[in-house]
Amino acid sequence: QVQLVESGGGLVQPGGSLRLSCAASGRAFSNYRVGWFRQAPGKEREFVAAIIWSAASTMYADSVKGRFTVSRDNAKNTVYLQMNSLKPEDTAVYYCAANMRRPDGTTWVGEFWGQGTQVTVSS
Repeated sequence: QVQLVESGGGLVQPGGSLRLSCAASGRAFSNYRVGWFRQAPGKEREFVAAIIWSAASTMYADSVKGRFTVSRDNAKNTVYLQMNSLKPEDTAVYYCAANMRRPDGTTWVGEFWGQGTQVTVSS
């Protein structure tokens, strides 16, 4: 089992920045592909970003490319999401996930989940 706890959410104005953190505990965190999903009100949960264990490869949803950066520190068992140039449509609950994969080759899923942290982008 892997336990995940997110932090860093809040209210920010359009164009602003936030950095989310996800602290992990449990077995073999550094072996997993980890990353972030988000869920806006009335919408399904969607993939945001993922990073492999060595941090040598990252993947992003088209909607956040060039604005968000995912990173990890395996020594600290922590994964981060730096969010810049935030837009109102980025408003959502952001979830950290571990052991992410694409069983059908297209749709990302995660095995372990955090409780989520709210990000609100509004003036």
